[in-house]
Amino acid sequence: MTTLVAAAIHLHLHFHRFHGPPFDYAGLAAGATISWIFGIGPGEPLLVAAAILAAKHKLDLTEVLLVAWLAASAGGVIGWLIGYKAGRAVLTAPGPLLKARLRAVERGEAVFRRATVTAVIMTPGWLAGVHRVRWNVFLAANALSAMIWALVIGLGSFLIGPPVADAFGDIGTVALVVIGAVILGGGVGEFARRRIKAG
Repeated sequence: MTTLVAAAIHLHLHFHRFHGPPFDYAGLAAGATISWIFGIGPGEPLLVAAAILAAKHKLDLTEVLLVAWLAASAGGVIGWLIGYKAGRAVLTAPGPLLKARLRAVERGEAVFRRATVTAVIMTPGWLAGVHRVRWNVFLAANALSAMIWALVIGLGSFLIGPPVADAFGDIGTVALVVIGAVILGGGVGEFARRRIKAG
């Protein structure tokens, strides 16, 4: 079933002409992939910018959300593979702060054992790989997480972004993306801090 869905998406993307410059979609895909491999990157500001362009009819919102979701899902899988193949060995290798690193791995094991799906959704994919989350559980949770990310940030920016963009029209698009990234980063950082404190 998964192979059939992937094949249908591939055929759709192969024969489909994007509404707007293909370079914009390629940039969004690259940014989302990088962000989801490492847990940090240009994915969020690029998604915000793409959604605002969609609101101004320069890109297609459905295509923006689909590209963001697929690229984020792929980046999460790449991150999981990196964590699974090399991450644990790096974290448990002899060297500076070994005891602290081993304690962190133990604490992570407890969190991933107790709430696997939530942990996958709330952390970068490579951490799930480090903690040996099974591939079938990871793929489903990662796809769900990427979908939530694309919908919340993409739709939110599509609905709220244009008035903000008009208000800051003199500042320019680059400054708007930077401001959006700072606000979003601060909110995500605060949310993560509270989750860590509560856990």
